[in-house]
Amino acid sequence: MFENTGRTELSQLGEFGLIKHLTENIIIQHPSTLKGVGDDAAVIEQSGKVTLLSTDMLVEGVHFDLTYVPLKHLGYKAIAVNVSDICAMNGVAKQVTVSMAVSNRFSTEALEELYSGMLMACDNYKVDLVGGDTTSSLSGLVISITVLGEAEKNEVVYRSGAQEKDLLVVTGDLGGAYMGLQILEREKAVFKENPNAQPDLEGNDYVLERQLKPEARIDIRDILKHLDIKPTSMIDVSDGLASEILHICNQSNVGCNLYEDKIPMDSMTVNRAHDFKLDPTVCALSGGEDYELLFTINQKDFDKVKNHPDFTIIGHMTDKASGANLVTRSGNAIPLTAQGWDAFINKN
Repeated sequence: MFENTGRTELSQLGEFGLIKHLTENIIIQHPSTLKGVGDDAAVIEQSGKVTLLSTDMLVEGVHFDLTYVPLKHLGYKAIAVNVSDICAMNGVAKQVTVSMAVSNRFSTEALEELYSGMLMACDNYKVDLVGGDTTSSLSGLVISITVLGEAEKNEVVYRSGAQEKDLLVVTGDLGGAYMGLQILEREKAVFKENPNAQPDLEGNDYVLERQLKPEARIDIRDILKHLDIKPTSMIDVSDGLASEILHICNQSNVGCNLYEDKIPMDSMTVNRAHDFKLDPTVCALSGGEDYELLFTINQKDFDKVKNHPDFTIIGHMTDKASGANLVTRSGNAIPLTAQGWDAFINKN
């Protein structure tokens, strides 16, 4: 894709030369994309469906640390987390725009790496990169992605549709991304003490990939459709399971019982949590960045999901007065609290 092997200063290309260089090989995949990069605005044809729109920003030093995050992985993740928002609405992502603010410490080759990851994700998720903006920064790298998706009006799923007695279901497993982050932060601390030390990452591939290269669950929409299930509410797990459950409860005016022994966690996640003397349940509840889908379904659909390998039933919705609670393995009910990611409180 990009074949430069040296270092090209951004000043050699200038803003418009850089944009042309990074975008000239973009391949359009959807007939609805009438015009992508290269004009004053992208042109996207509507076909009677509803358009879904979401924007996400990633800021160096707040959302990512380039000490241990490869630029190609960062580019991929920037697209994936936005596509995940469309998945959480039961829609299909179609187009993205990419805006960046970069400081002069980045070379053209560095941004090629970043864009390579973005284009790899676009190809994987079958979305078109149709525009954006690039400017300078005095404080590192800032990436802003806007994603456009579509869905049939009657297929869109909101956070606000959960009903009492609905089952609470999650895809995949949780807590892995948080444990990957702990390992990366540990190795960063070791490097600060001894710059000659080699990172000890062996045997941690799964949790590291969950942190560095998460995948949007674009498969779930088709699985649910095949099972003839429309969730009553849905959200993606970006800020921690507890936070997302509380979002659904607040938007739907219901309570919830979440069962600790039902929360799905990979064995590596559990083992690494113990290595760090952390409670695996807390990692799943508050870690975030797993980008699995959390949704509610009517009890009549229980048999359709009870043995499905992609789904785990982790609780049920209750009346609002009962609140949102974690039912521990010992049977005690503890109020759920949102201790996951908060951009104005948490820092990497």
